[in-house]
Amino acid sequence: MSEKYRTAASNSTSEPGVSRVDDGMTVHVSSPLNPDRDMDATNPEQLLALAWATCLNSTAQAVTARKHRTAVRVEIVLRDASEGSGYEFAVDAYLSVEGASPEETERVLEQAHARCPISKLLRSATTVAVHGEPYAVD
Repeated sequence: MSEKYRTAASNSTSEPGVSRVDDGMTVHVSSPLNPDRDMDATNPEQLLALAWATCLNSTAQAVTARKHRTAVRVEIVLRDASEGSGYEFAVDAYLSVEGASPEETERVLEQAHARCPISKLLRSATTVAVHGEPYAVD
């Protein structure tokens, strides 16, 4: 296995409200559960949704050899954990392929979900699902 890319990020109580990517961006963060949260800051739920939507759509483009426009929407719900204490994510990803039949969209979805690195991380989670849907871009 050859390494293709490496990065790291950090968050510390010594600098609350800030996460940093090594040699990269600084992101202002705030818990969505904090009633006094900074509305201009982002949160882990948004970052996960953004990361997976970007990765899954890029992989769908590779699967279609960039012959069709694709779109991915990821929805994340933070909820009380069904087992134990704390919280859990319920995550749904929706993929659409312009001009594709429902069967073709499902084929692209299956292939993209099998190849996408973030999908591989999430695949065994019982609170994660992927769905094909008709193509529509806002």
